[in-house]
Amino acid sequence: MINPSKSGRAGPRIRQEQRTIDAMLGIYCQDHHGGGRGLCDDCEQLRLYAHQRLNACPFQEQKPVCNRCEVHCYSPSRRERVRDVMRYAGPRMPLRHPWLALLHMLDKLRRVPSLAPLRARTKRGAAADSGAGGEKRSKP
Repeated sequence: MINPSKSGRAGPRIRQEQRTIDAMLGIYCQDHHGGGRGLCDDCEQLRLYAHQRLNACPFQEQKPVCNRCEVHCYSPSRRERVRDVMRYAGPRMPLRHPWLALLHMLDKLRRVPSLAPLRARTKRGAAADSGAGGEKRSKP
């Protein structure tokens, strides 16, 4: 699988998560910060940070919903801010963004992957890339 953080392209699962966090931040910011059409600077910074962390998610297309994931992608202070946004906007999502809310509810039924097999696969791939004994062969 191509790592989207290196290729610049996120898969459909990550793009859906990005749309969901964008919608939640829009609801939260509009109701708490009284902004116009866009996000305030603080919410925009949080949005950019969330997108960055989603692009770096080790699960990518198998990503579970955040509250069921074993990996904590956000720093503690930003994790608390995102929780506040989700607690406020989550119950309001079905009225303002019914399709995203439905998809998010379905995502909660997803099997939660474990990071251990992913780490093992990554280690095996790195060992195969380095070759036997870690020596690179050169052409004569």
